[in-house]
Amino acid sequence: MAAHAQGTPSWVEAQLPDIEAGRRFYGGLFGWSFDTARHEALLGGRRVAGIIPKRDGRMPTTWTLYLAATDAGTVAARIKAAGGRMVMEPYPVGPFGIRALASDPGGAVFGVRQAGDENGFTVTGEPGTFCWVEVHTREPDAVDTFYAAVFGWLGHPQGVVPPTPPQAHTKAPAPTPSPSAEYRLWSPPGTRSPGADTAFGGRAVMPAAVPAAFPGHLLVHFAARDCDETCDAATRLGARVVLAPRDTPHGRTAVLDDDQGARFAILTRPPRQPRQPRPPQPSRPPHDQGTSPGQC
Repeated sequence: MAAHAQGTPSWVEAQLPDIEAGRRFYGGLFGWSFDTARHEALLGGRRVAGIIPKRDGRMPTTWTLYLAATDAGTVAARIKAAGGRMVMEPYPVGPFGIRALASDPGGAVFGVRQAGDENGFTVTGEPGTFCWVEVHTREPDAVDTFYAAVFGWLGHPQGVVPPTPPQAHTKAPAPTPSPSAEYRLWSPPGTRSPGADTAFGGRAVMPAAVPAAFPGHLLVHFAARDCDETCDAATRLGARVVLAPRDTPHGRTAVLDDDQGARFAILTRPPRQPRQPRPPQPSRPPHDQGTSPGQC
């Protein structure tokens, strides 16, 4: 796979208290195998994600999305200048390159990743691999401006999408989906036609019913051949359904907590509709050139 463009998703990683249980869960759900020396998940020998042990019990059990950076230090400076916050300044991780953790103005945490001896994902969009990310926030204007300024993301309004519950490890009930939340699609910098055909993710507004204690967050989505069947398989493996399968403009999706509480979503894309050819335009008679017959 070619180098990931600056600011686009390049890796996802789960920090789990029981890494062996995590391998059993995701291996059973997505068919992943594992490079245990590098803490990487593979699908057909291709890198798809990281599964790493959580070394600090104070850290959340969560999936983290990493955005590509050609220079992590420069991106960190941009993040702070644009109103974000560095959770962890750039630090070397041996052959894996340089990483950092940051949060946007709404509190959503994400990673920054400067490639080392490999370039992150080698496959995306296939069943069992990363396919979409959602930024959930209460501050859409500030967040939209932030990602555009730091990473050059190009936004395109999609309308309304039922919101998903916050990524929080509590027993709080999930809010009832409401079609009132504005949704914005995100396309990579330089995209000629931002919109559904080029988007890698979206931004949703968190509903008022979500308690103020829950911060903004990023929700990682994995592709599924059949959302409902994959959701059922996840529950058999010990997952908890946070939001049951439902249809959205970008596909049928469900939100789950794995058997250790790490939240993720699954997404089945709608089949692409073939483009209809434009009907041939009737040729205009030689005299019909925008002039009156008397001027022919």
